[in-house]
Amino acid sequence: MASANTEELDQPVDLLSFVEDSGGGATALWDPDLSNDWEKEKPKSQCILHALITGPFDTPYEGGFFYFLIRCPPDYPIRPPRVKLQTTGGGRVRFNPNLYRNGKVCLSIIGTWSGPAWSPAQSLSSVLISIQSLLNEKPYHNEPGFHVERNAGDAKRYNDIIRHETLRVGVCDMLEKRCACPVALREVMEKSFPDYYDYYVGICKSNMHKQGETMQDPFGERRGTYDYENILKRLENIHKTVSDKLPSSDTESSDTDLESSTSER
Repeated sequence: MASANTEELDQPVDLLSFVEDSGGGATALWDPDLSNDWEKEKPKSQCILHALITGPFDTPYEGGFFYFLIRCPPDYPIRPPRVKLQTTGGGRVRFNPNLYRNGKVCLSIIGTWSGPAWSPAQSLSSVLISIQSLLNEKPYHNEPGFHVERNAGDAKRYNDIIRHETLRVGVCDMLEKRCACPVALREVMEKSFPDYYDYYVGICKSNMHKQGETMQDPFGERRGTYDYENILKRLENIHKTVSDKLPSSDTESSDTDLESSTSER
């Protein structure tokens, strides 16, 4: 699921802060926050957009909320937009070989990766669909040259890490307002959260045996340790907060679904 809007952020964001390209570049022309080269051109009225992609089912991203900042050039759609992932745990979490910690999104159609280039026939929907395709069942294989595992079990180990970080950052951080985003998108997350809550809890409980273990990233990233105990507590607190805000009919429906799911077990 993807949604977009152009409303104001509920927290201030420094749009002038420099984010260095992970490849060492000094201009970061991929970054919508740093589009000074476009400032001298007359922009259209709605050149800044905000999009939310919910992690697809049956992937380690399932139920996660991934917020993207998008800026269209003054002559869009002649040139492609610039896109930045904001859901990064404050620049500390890389969610995919194509989604960097600094927010860079590597896609050929937006000019940040080799491959088929942008065409004026494409649109923002094309970009969002391409990004969602990156959030697949085995993102390990998105890394060039890794279509076959270097070590047996690497793809699963990577999935385990992404699943944990999706809950920690893509769900908890987002719902706890640790990542600034438009109010309208936050409302979408709060409305969707109860539908995924039982799934979130199930993931935590089924992985509790990993508590305290060091995450073994096959690409050598330092990831820290698994902490499903804390994630579960955060989820419970978020559930209470969201339930208190939702209309009583929605809350009762969510509780009924949860009770039904529990009784079936």
